Amino acid sequence: MIVAAEHTGTHIDAISHQAEDLTLYGGIRVNPAIQGPHGMAAHGVETIPPILAPGQLLDVAALRGERLPERYLVTPTDLESCEKAQGISIGKGEVVMIRTGYGAVWDDPDVYLRAAGVSREAAEWLAARGVLAAGADNVAFDVTGHVDAVLACTLPSHVILLVRHGIYILENLALEELAGMGAHGFMVVCLPLKIKGGTGCPVRPVALIA
Repeated sequence: MIVAAEHTGTHIDAISHQAEDLTLYGGIRVNPAIQGPHGMAAHGVETIPPILAPGQLLDVAALRGERLPERYLVTPTDLESCEKAQGISIGKGEVVMIRTGYGAVWDDPDVYLRAAGVSREAAEWLAARGVLAAGADNVAFDVTGHVDAVLACTLPSHVILLVRHGIYILENLALEELAGMGAHGFMVVCLPLKIKGGTGCPVRPVALIA
């Protein structure tokens, strides 16, 4: 048995983690047959295959300073500027990790929970490139509590990635060591737990650097 508080440590969101108007990715309506006492009957975390894919670190914190301002919304321009500065290009099937700098203050929860996050527009940018998964060194990928003006909801990046495009989300990533090494490209190994019906699970993604 695994017992953990919500958002404990690094974890992956299954596709069933988020709905929009009670609809999951692929047009699956959330009803008692889909969501019940035994978890989710569709898009549970057990359906995520082992992830072995190219990874890219977009170090937005390094581009703009040591750490992004509190509750800053990362924009497509930020991501494109990282591509240019790092000499990389985000491609289909990759795992993209976005560094806000807040991983360095993990031990200070009051600061960590006010972290920068990824805007709806930046999530749409990632989705347009066909990434397999996207993650950040913050608690929710999005900015917690921020209400997007277009979608009129909190966690708009979750809606864009999970619900509209079936793209996994990783949260609470430890990116400081990678950033310190200047490692922007690597292979990612991530093995989600086969928790039947789970909407997410703890993971320990590993970056393999040649």
